[in-house]
Amino acid sequence: MKESSINIIIPVYNEEKYISEVISDIIKHVSNSKERYRIIIINDGSTDNTSEEIKKISKKYKRQDIITLNNITNSGKGYSIRKAFNYCKDGIVIIQDADLEYSPTEYYKLLNPIFDNKTDIVYGSRFQGSEPKRVLYYGHYVANRWLTTISNIFTRLNLSDMETCYKVFKTEHTKQINLKENRFGFEPEITAKLSRIKGIRFAEVGISYFGRTYAEGKKIKFKDALRTLFCVFKYNIWSRK
Repeated sequence: MKESSINIIIPVYNEEKYISEVISDIIKHVSNSKERYRIIIINDGSTDNTSEEIKKISKKYKRQDIITLNNITNSGKGYSIRKAFNYCKDGIVIIQDADLEYSPTEYYKLLNPIFDNKTDIVYGSRFQGSEPKRVLYYGHYVANRWLTTISNIFTRLNLSDMETCYKVFKTEHTKQINLKENRFGFEPEITAKLSRIKGIRFAEVGISYFGRTYAEGKKIKFKDALRTLFCVFKYNIWSRK
């Protein structure tokens, strides 16, 4: 896969402080790459100045392959990612959050196992490796490990971080599954449905992680954990297609 297109999907909701820096970081680290990169930004009904920041950064890097999509109302991460799939070129997809919790400097750590044909899907684990991790909410850690464990029971995978943002997979696999979740239920749904593709190979790599506090803009709430738990059961038992 030496000449694959790399599609970087970035769902954005009220990230006026960070979106310009995130895109600049991505371009900085892929500008000398031999692969073709496409950056797909989905502004998910932001109510702050995110739209203006996206316009500025897109104009600054107008020679880059950047596509900007807009949702009229806030429709969710899952909805935005599904929408972005329609604009991907054949190759590989990387999902990138629009904040500074995950670093684009680690893209090749995620991509190389696919390039080397050792796997089809790579998850970046916040709970593996010696990379630095910001120490924050213990409750979030427990919830993530608990949800991942329950998901693993059904998928028969041994993932350590099902909830990670960094999910990397071939575009051909997006055509083999039918995703439905609009919000954070996307994580257990895509994991469940990818795991059922015949012959699919998963891998994890340890990544750094600098999570935000709620004061800094973190959005996921307790109700989202409950929805995730529901979706683990839903897409592994009740709604497998």
